[in-house]
This record gives sequence, C-alpha cells and structure tokens, in this order.
Amino acid sequence: MDIALDPSRDDLPLMANTSHILVKHYVLDLDVDFESQIIEGTIVLFFEPGDRFEKQSGSTKDTCRSESNEACSFRMPAPCQSPVTDTRTFSSKTGYNDFAICGKGEKDTSGKDGNHDNPEQASGISSSKYRCDTGNHGSEDFLLVLDCCDLSVLKVEEVDVAAVPGIDKFTRSPKLTVVSEELRNQIVHELVTLPAGRWREQLDYYAGCSQAPGCGELLFDTDTWSLQIRKTGAQTATDFPHAIRIWYSTKPQGRSVTWTSDQSGRPCVYTMGSPINNRALFPCQEPPVAMSTWQATVRAAASFVVLMSGENSAKPTQLREGCASWHYYVTMPMPASTFTIAVGSWTEMKPEPCLFKDLAAERALSPSEADFRYVGVCGHTEYPCRFQNPSATTQEIVPHRVFAPVCLQGACQETLLQLVPPCLSAAHSILGTHPFSRLDILIVPANFPSLGMARPNKEKTGHVSDSGSSVIKHGLNPEKVFMQVHYLKGYFLLRFLAQRLGDDTYFAFLRKFVHTFHGQLILSQDFLQMLLENIPEEKRLELSVENIFRDWLESSGIPQPLQRERQAGAECGLARQVSAEVEKWIRVNRRPRKRKRREAEEVFEKLLPDQLVLLLEHLLEQKTLNPRTLQSLERTYHLPQQDAEVRHRWCELIVKHRYTRAYKDVERFLQEDQAMGVYLYGELMLSEDPRQQQVARRCFELTKEQMERSSAEVVAEMLF
Repeated sequence: MDIALDPSRDDLPLMANTSHILVKHYVLDLDVDFESQIIEGTIVLFFEPGDRFEKQSGSTKDTCRSESNEACSFRMPAPCQSPVTDTRTFSSKTGYNDFAICGKGEKDTSGKDGNHDNPEQASGISSSKYRCDTGNHGSEDFLLVLDCCDLSVLKVEEVDVAAVPGIDKFTRSPKLTVVSEELRNQIVHELVTLPAGRWREQLDYYAGCSQAPGCGELLFDTDTWSLQIRKTGAQTATDFPHAIRIWYSTKPQGRSVTWTSDQSGRPCVYTMGSPINNRALFPCQEPPVAMSTWQATVRAAASFVVLMSGENSAKPTQLREGCASWHYYVTMPMPASTFTIAVGSWTEMKPEPCLFKDLAAERALSPSEADFRYVGVCGHTEYPCRFQNPSATTQEIVPHRVFAPVCLQGACQETLLQLVPPCLSAAHSILGTHPFSRLDILIVPANFPSLGMARPNKEKTGHVSDSGSSVIKHGLNPEKVFMQVHYLKGYFLLRFLAQRLGDDTYFAFLRKFVHTFHGQLILSQDFLQMLLENIPEEKRLELSVENIFRDWLESSGIPQPLQRERQAGAECGLARQVSAEVEKWIRVNRRPRKRKRREAEEVFEKLLPDQLVLLLEHLLEQKTLNPRTLQSLERTYHLPQQDAEVRHRWCELIVKHRYTRAYKDVERFLQEDQAMGVYLYGELMLSEDPRQQQVARRCFELTKEQMERSSAEVVAEMLF
C-alpha cells in the first residue's frame, strides 16, 4: 500500500476507508516528553460500520493494493517487552480506575488513587510479520485503514468493553448472555448512539471502556500514509471490533506537531495547520466526512500548561511530584483535523475584575434580533447543541481565557485583553449564537505558520474511491502554502456581495446561514446558492453560482467588479489623504541635500495602520528613495514599532533601496515574523546584493531549526 509521492507535483492521499467504517469517538491518553520530543500513549477508537460497506464486503481488494501487487505484510502478536504508558482515568468520579495501570517505572500507587497494574498491557507488542496476499490467498477479512504518518505504532488490541462495571445495561438482546464479539459490538453501538441529553454519562462510559482490559491483539501494518488493521475471521465492518486500542508514539520529526521555543525562550510544542493535519499526532480518519467527538487526558511536567480545542476549561490535576494531568473533551462531532494541542510555559492573563462588566452581561434580544433566533430542528447529527439553548442564544461574550509567554504579559494585558470582549460581542451581533461554550486564546510562537492554516485548493480533491479514500490537490507542495490568491479573491468576493446587497440584507443572510448549517460540513456552492435564494430578484442582477465561480475564483487576474471598486476606492476620503501624503514624500525626496533657508518643512498627517500600508505600497512604486527620506519616514511613523503588515512593507522598502542602516529591522522581521518573512527572503536573494544575501543566510541559519518545515523548504530552495 505504500505510495511514493513527489511533493512538487503529487497530491496528499487520504487513505481511511470511511465509506466502510466510521470513527465516532476518540479517547486519547498521552504523555508529553520535552527531552525526547515525543508524545506517547494510547488512543481508543469507537466505530460504527459505514452505510456503503455491506455492498462491498471485499474491501481489502480496494484498500490494500499497491502498484506492484506485492503482498501486504501484517504484524502478529509476539511475546516481547513493551514500553508502558500511564493511562489514568480523567476523573476520580467515573468509577473505572480498576482498569488503569501504572507505567514508566512508577511504583504501584493503587493504595493512593485507586490505580492498579494491568498485566494485559505489558504482555508484549506486535513485532513479528505475517505475510498475506490479500488479492490471492482467499481471505475475505475486513481491513481497517486509518490515516497515519510519522508514528511508531507498538501494538493494536481489541478492548473488552463488556468488562466495564454497569455497562450491561447497554445489552438489549437477552440472547447475548455470553461475552462475545457480537455482545461487545452491540455495547459500543448503544454507547455511540446515546441521546444527546446523556452526554455526561456517555463520556464517563467512554472513559471506562478506554481503560478496560484488552481481549486480543490485532494484526497491523503501517506504510508511509496509513495504518492497516485486521482481525482474522472478521469479514465485514460489522464483524470487526467496534472498540480498539492503539499503543503508539510520535516522532520528533513528525509533521503534525512543532517542537520549538516561545518568545521567552522556553520549550513548547503545538499542532499546526500542516498539509498532513493530525495524522502524525494520532491515527485517525482525515476525510472531513468522518465527524467524531473526542476526549483526551494529557500529562506533562507540572511547570507546563496544556491547552486543547476542548469545550471545558481544564485545570491541572497533580498526579505526583513534578507531574500534572489535564483533561479536555468535545461533544460536537467535528473532523479530526480540528483537534489541536499546545503545551508550554504559558501564563494566563487575568482581566481587571470590572472590565467590560456591562458588555459581558447576558441580555434579552432586541425585537430585530429576535427574528433570527433559531427555531426548529437542527440539520446536524444529534449533539448538545447551543442553538437549542435559550440562555446560550443571548450570551454575547462566551467565557474565555488568554495565555501568553511571560515576556508578552504586559502587551497582552495592555492591548489584547481589552479587544477580546468587544470582538466576541460583535461576532454575536452579526452571526448570532456562539457555536462553542468557551474559548482559549494563545499567543503562538514566532514560527507558527500563519499562512499554513489556509491551504489554497481551487480544484476538487479528485476521485473518491468506493472505500472513501481520496487525494488533496497539491497537498504536499510546500510552495502552495504561501499562495494566497484564492483566499484574497474570496475575501474581496464577500466584500463585493456585501456592497451589492447592502449590510442589512447581507448580515441577515449570514446569520440565517450560520443557523441553518451549524454543525454541518458545507461547500462554497452551498453558501452562494442559499445567498441567491434569499435575496430579492432586483438585487441579484444576473448573479449566479456559475458566473461567480467563473469570474471570481476560476479566472486569473483581478475580477472586473474588483477593478471598478479599486477605482472608486481611490476616491474615498482616507485614500485621498494617503495620496496627498505620498505627494509630500515625493517632494521631500526630490529636494537637494541643502535646502534654501526659507523653504518650509513638510507637515505630515497622522495615518491609520491601513493607511500606512497603502502609503508604503505607493512609495514602493518609486524608482529611488534616498536614505534621508527613508530615515525621515522611519522617524515620522515609528515604523519599527508598527504592526507586522506595516513592518513588512517597511522591510520591502529597506531591501529595495538597500538602506543599510535599517537592516536590523529586516533581521528582526525574519526572526520574529517567520511566516510572513518567507517573501522577504526571496526579495533579499533577488537583489543580488552580497550584503543582503548575507543577511538572508544568517537569519536562516539562526531560525531554520525552529522554522515550520514547509517554510524552511521554500526558503532553503531560495538560498541554495
């Protein structure tokens, strides 16, 4: 099954056979080790057979096949020593501690916290090989395929969910009195289909099941992009174990997490919007159609803070001296790519007690807003939905926490904390109910690939096989991360639609759209189709989904409506003010070094950040700017202290005019704003100026070990 792909031309494979079987819930139990730069532990997956599988029971022929038709190689159980991971329960109230174990050389602490050794766990890992030609040997065993990359899988086993105390209430059939595969699968089915109102009970039982003993190791094998698992004799997805446990560890070079240092120089690790999403963090089903819930217990040194994209505001639980545990969960089914984790020495920023007290208070909806309250049945799968909660619909500002490195505490306290509440309130006023009950905000390290969160992809993902596997176009091409054209066009398309329809009509539609499609996967076509169906005929003006895609997203160059808008924008007051300032700077630049005594000094207006960006872009069009002009620009607008967008243009001016006195500003930008700095590396090298090229190479040497992999690859190609 191994597929050799060339990142410069090939696509990213999504291997999971989601048409045959779907993960409904993940339970992760992990340890974070900064010394080895490894995250290790277990993940338990709870399955439901897919609707399409029974029509194609011979799934191995579709999902386990290589170009050379070589036999697949599976690992069978063999008695050998296995690393052991501490798998404590997430709550002392669950009552399932009997299935937890002590690991990593710890002494048995069962007398203190109810944990006991599990002899099943240390029995060994699957190490030897079992050869099976799935095309010819006659076996019809079902093959589970998970998306997996850069992981060391140690063992895979079936979980004996029937051993959890009290879980027998999920066995409806009186015939199933003997513990069997059918009984265990029925228990999992009843568990994953519990009503949304019983979500707390469901999470408790998931936790209990995740720590139940194993009842048989499963055959498995890995290749570059997948983990393949089967059980001898299980010929369909229905027969395959519905709860399995995977023992694994990440690799330091894994592309789903970044081990680095924060702005204070302290170690940290975080997930990133990498091309391969989370498959190098845990085995999963990557296709977005595989919507699932999850809960995770993560242990780290007590000096670290663990943040995750969970619905609860987790607090650390002291396990032993120097070690703490954090537990998060979600009850809304979401794609596996939305799972995030960040571990570091973050400091929580506390707002002033009375800050935005009035703004944060819940209030009754005004008559105009009341029209947009969600009424009716939700279109998504069942979960505890906030849109059906009256108190949630009026909550302007959801509870939130802000975390930052120590060195940025002051800046966050001064600026960010004051911005968050009004931003949340504005989002509520436009879009309505916040879909999540809480929010964590983290100031990420300088090497965070901010552009990596938005991967351009105008083409379809390609052919989807009967198993559900597919590809992502250009998913492995590092340069595509930095191509923003479609996202910029999309932004201006939304602005164009808002101007065409008017703010009232457009924002009313946005709120209706969010209410209609919350909790569901959507396409751009869904958005545009609903928009056109909900606006008056006189405002459509021959707009259609087809011509919007053609004119705005599929054609090269600047769309005609945007060109007209640019011309109109040049006439607005703020733009005219910038044009006047540009003329002043051009006059300053033309003056001789020694001015006449009676010649008046230019008086420059104070400009907004967006105006500064426009000013510098106009000045970039000038063929020459002398050092005196550049020095005056720097002093007048305090350019090194401005935001990243302004500083980026300032650095472009420095490079273009070889303003050596300010090369320190370029070096700072390349080190502190690494994602945006990729473009500057190109300009430094294209200048063919030895000193500028030396700046580029020196900065890259200082940052390449911490730089995000795609960024480093692109920059290295520019430099060498």
